[in-house]
Amino acid sequence: MANFKLGVCTWTFGDQALSQTAQRLAALGYDGVELLGDLSLYTASRAAQILEDNGLAVFSLTPANVDIAHPNPSLRQPALDYFFRLLDFAAELGQPLVSCHGFVGRIAPVSNMIEEDELLVNAVWQIGQRAAERNLRIVFEVLNRYETHQIHTGEEALRMIEVLNLENVGVLLDAYHMNIEERNPAQAIRDVGSRLWLYHAADSNRQAVGRGHTDFRAQVDALYDIKYDGPIIIECTAPGPNPFTPDKGNNWREILEIHLDESRKWFEKHG
Repeated sequence: MANFKLGVCTWTFGDQALSQTAQRLAALGYDGVELLGDLSLYTASRAAQILEDNGLAVFSLTPANVDIAHPNPSLRQPALDYFFRLLDFAAELGQPLVSCHGFVGRIAPVSNMIEEDELLVNAVWQIGQRAAERNLRIVFEVLNRYETHQIHTGEEALRMIEVLNLENVGVLLDAYHMNIEERNPAQAIRDVGSRLWLYHAADSNRQAVGRGHTDFRAQVDALYDIKYDGPIIIECTAPGPNPFTPDKGNNWREILEIHLDESRKWFEKHG
């Protein structure tokens, strides 16, 4: 068996009911999930029951796509309010890690980088403070330049965390994004070190681990070097257009499950 617990991001199954997704992941041999934080889909108690019934843990929550750094307060404040509700949901769910990041798909500032970087820091600080009041930890997810205009490397995330000065804020590194942005992904893991609280895995083409050119052996070695004790969350998709949707056309869920099976087997052998 793998030494790391293995989970899957539920958003990769699209609009499939959580009960069906949970059944499929249990059958594939996964330990848990990163649950999509769409609060219109389920209550915390209902989601917890579905996952428990299928023997799955809730490792983390991934947020809906909201813009916490937008210069227009009429857009920014609802985004923050959503995160505050998500924290309440997480507290009721059992205190999983809560991921946050900038708006996915906005790759340039609306005003300017100085203002929006300040807005991002302030927003994450507010989210972190609210999380601390609920005994929750949050992780800032580092995304690539084609998905967001802010925070592209582990080093940049650490600089923001230093400014925040909050003990309950860590970093989420993703092998797919690191493949684009980091000079040396394994070294980035080592540099983030004890602040790495969550790790996502998909190969360089966002397919199954082993289907691209990412050196996962080096990244796993780095995880051991820093004594990483969190789960590995698989976030691959079937090949196809539009990186912002998992739906790639014919039989995409079947293809996704093949990729998830291959990824689990890779980590069970090498992890």
